Amino acid sequence: MTEPTRIFHNPRCSKSRQALALLQERGIDPEIIRYLETPPDESTIRDILGRLQIGARSLIRTTETEYKELGLDNPALSEDQLIQTLAAHPRLIERPLVLHQGRAALGRPPEKVLEIL
Repeated sequence: MTEPTRIFHNPRCSKSRQALALLQERGIDPEIIRYLETPPDESTIRDILGRLQIGARSLIRTTETEYKELGLDNPALSEDQLIQTLAAHPRLIERPLVLHQGRAALGRPPEKVLEIL
Protein backbone atom coordinates (compact mmCIF):
# COMPACT_ATOMS: atom_id res chain seq x y z
CA MET A 1 0.00 0.00 0.00
CA THR A 2 1.35 3.41 -0.93
CA GLU A 3 1.41 6.35 1.38
CA PRO A 4 -1.18 9.04 0.60
CA THR A 5 0.09 12.42 -0.50
CA ARG A 6 -0.18 14.77 2.46
CA ILE A 7 0.17 18.53 2.76
CA PHE A 8 0.81 20.28 6.05
CA HIS A 9 -1.33 23.26 5.22
CA ASN A 10 -2.26 26.67 6.57
CA PRO A 11 -5.20 28.00 4.54
CA ARG A 12 -4.31 31.57 5.55
CA CYS A 13 -0.89 31.27 3.87
CA SER A 14 -0.78 32.19 0.17
CA LYS A 15 2.21 29.88 -0.49
CA SER A 16 0.35 27.00 1.11
CA ARG A 17 -2.76 27.70 -0.97
CA GLN A 18 -0.64 27.91 -4.13
CA ALA A 19 1.09 24.58 -3.41
CA LEU A 20 -2.27 22.90 -2.78
CA ALA A 21 -3.61 24.30 -6.07
CA LEU A 22 -0.55 22.98 -7.94
CA LEU A 23 -1.19 19.50 -6.57
CA GLN A 24 -4.88 19.62 -7.39
CA GLU A 25 -4.17 20.90 -10.93
CA ARG A 26 -2.19 17.69 -11.45
CA GLY A 27 -5.06 15.52 -10.27
CA ILE A 28 -3.61 14.92 -6.80
CA ASP A 29 -6.13 15.18 -3.99
CA PRO A 30 -3.84 15.25 -0.96
CA GLU A 31 -4.74 14.56 2.62
CA ILE A 32 -4.83 18.07 4.08
CA ILE A 33 -3.35 18.38 7.54
CA ARG A 34 -4.09 21.73 9.12
CA TYR A 35 -1.01 21.57 11.24
CA LEU A 36 -1.94 24.54 13.42
CA GLU A 37 -5.05 22.63 14.54
CA THR A 38 -3.41 19.19 14.51
CA PRO A 39 0.30 19.76 15.15
CA PRO A 40 2.79 17.08 14.14
CA ASP A 41 4.43 15.28 17.04
CA GLU A 42 8.19 15.03 17.49
CA SER A 43 8.35 11.70 15.66
CA THR A 44 6.57 13.14 12.62
CA ILE A 45 8.84 16.19 12.61
CA ARG A 46 11.91 13.92 12.71
CA ASP A 47 10.49 11.91 9.80
CA ILE A 48 9.90 15.08 7.76
CA LEU A 49 13.39 16.40 8.53
CA GLY A 50 14.88 13.08 7.45
CA ARG A 51 12.96 13.13 4.18
CA LEU A 52 13.99 16.73 3.54
CA GLN A 53 17.55 15.95 4.63
CA ILE A 54 17.75 19.14 6.68
CA GLY A 55 18.20 20.05 10.32
CA ALA A 56 15.40 21.42 12.50
CA ARG A 57 16.80 24.94 12.38
CA SER A 58 16.13 25.01 8.61
CA LEU A 59 12.44 24.32 9.23
CA ILE A 60 11.92 27.20 11.65
CA ARG A 61 10.15 30.39 10.61
CA THR A 62 12.50 33.02 11.98
CA THR A 63 10.05 35.87 11.34
CA GLU A 64 7.50 34.67 13.90
CA THR A 65 7.33 36.56 17.21
CA GLU A 66 7.78 33.26 19.08
CA TYR A 67 11.18 32.78 17.46
CA LYS A 68 12.62 35.73 19.40
CA GLU A 69 10.50 35.18 22.51
CA LEU A 70 11.75 31.59 22.84
CA GLY A 71 15.37 32.52 22.13
CA LEU A 72 15.59 30.17 19.17
CA ASP A 73 18.45 32.13 17.68
CA ASN A 74 20.65 30.60 20.41
CA PRO A 75 23.17 28.36 18.58
CA ALA A 76 23.60 26.24 21.73
CA LEU A 77 20.10 24.74 21.34
CA SER A 78 20.28 21.08 20.39
CA GLU A 79 18.42 19.43 17.52
CA ASP A 80 16.21 17.69 20.11
CA GLN A 81 15.36 20.99 21.77
CA LEU A 82 14.48 22.56 18.43
CA ILE A 83 12.27 19.61 17.45
CA GLN A 84 10.50 19.75 20.82
CA THR A 85 9.88 23.45 20.27
CA LEU A 86 8.49 22.90 16.77
CA ALA A 87 6.09 20.28 18.14
CA ALA A 88 4.96 22.62 20.92
CA HIS A 89 4.75 25.73 18.70
CA PRO A 90 3.60 24.64 15.24
CA ARG A 91 3.34 28.25 13.99
CA LEU A 92 7.12 28.13 13.81
CA ILE A 93 7.09 25.37 11.17
CA GLU A 94 7.83 26.51 7.62
CA ARG A 95 5.03 25.77 5.21
CA PRO A 96 3.76 24.26 3.13
CA LEU A 97 5.21 20.79 3.56
CA VAL A 98 4.21 18.03 1.15
CA LEU A 99 4.88 14.32 1.67
CA HIS A 100 4.59 12.05 -1.35
CA GLN A 101 5.73 8.45 -1.79
CA GLY A 102 8.45 8.56 0.87
CA ARG A 103 9.73 11.97 -0.14
CA ALA A 104 9.12 15.47 1.18
CA ALA A 105 9.26 19.00 -0.18
CA LEU A 106 9.05 22.41 1.40
CA GLY A 107 6.97 24.61 -0.89
CA ARG A 108 9.18 27.68 -0.83
CA PRO A 109 8.49 28.58 -3.58
CA PRO A 110 5.31 26.52 -4.07
CA GLU A 111 6.64 24.97 -7.31
CA LYS A 112 9.23 23.06 -5.24
CA VAL A 113 6.51 20.54 -4.34
CA LEU A 114 6.39 19.43 -7.99
CA GLU A 115 9.95 18.06 -7.67
CA ILE A 116 8.75 15.06 -5.63
CA LEU A 117 5.79 14.07 -7.80
